[in-house]
Amino acid sequence: MFVALLALALCPANLRADERRFGYTYEPETLPKGGAEFENWVTFRTQRNKRIGQQNFNRWELRQALEYGVNDRYTVELYLNEASQSYRNPATGEDISAFRFGGVSLENRYMVLNPAERAVGLTLYLEPRYSGDEAEVEQKIILGQRHGNWKWAFNLTHATEWSENLHKAEGELEASLGIARDLNTHWSIGLELRDHNELPDYHKWENTALFLGPVISCRREKWWAALSVLPQIYGVNYGGDPDGNRHLELEGHERLNLRLIFGIDF
Repeated sequence: MFVALLALALCPANLRADERRFGYTYEPETLPKGGAEFENWVTFRTQRNKRIGQQNFNRWELRQALEYGVNDRYTVELYLNEASQSYRNPATGEDISAFRFGGVSLENRYMVLNPAERAVGLTLYLEPRYSGDEAEVEQKIILGQRHGNWKWAFNLTHATEWSENLHKAEGELEASLGIARDLNTHWSIGLELRDHNELPDYHKWENTALFLGPVISCRREKWWAALSVLPQIYGVNYGGDPDGNRHLELEGHERLNLRLIFGIDF
């Protein structure tokens, strides 16, 4: 993470189509045929509360990925996933921390409509993940386009996660929107909006959490970096008020999400 932050800070060379401007929202462009890239993802989720027994909550999610352009429309990406979580149980004063390997996932993106040729770009996304006792399948519809120095992207996401040795299922629905402006050939700034929802066993709509915050990205000839800082601005738990907060949802979500992605071409 330090290397990626240093690279972002030092970025003062060519503009490419495959770099990212957003941390959570995918853009429709794919790698060119034969193109390859290494990516390092760091996601930091922090601040729940003691009402739900998770005081001083911090969660780090790490992903290392190899991306390859099978052809000019189809890109695959292999991920290794890890996560570390810590918090204090206020009832006992016990500090709890755990690290786990989150398994391997394979991302598939196929560009149906090229934004360079159409009014709006469209890409379809499928990512299965497996870790032995857990599995997940995630699908996205990715839309986006460039207008001069401005670029926008919209994602609609559905995922199903199986846990407890694949006996328990939980659904997730998410919508995200990113808008960014290129300041020059290297730097972009913008805003990212994300709405995330959980559906345990698909029996009920448990909660929703809305995040909004700034994003900054940097591009150079052989690497790029994108940083999103998204505080929760609104949330609700439809099963009651377990976290004691009427304006935020702090049982399944956090006050702040931060994501840094660093990519290197090779």
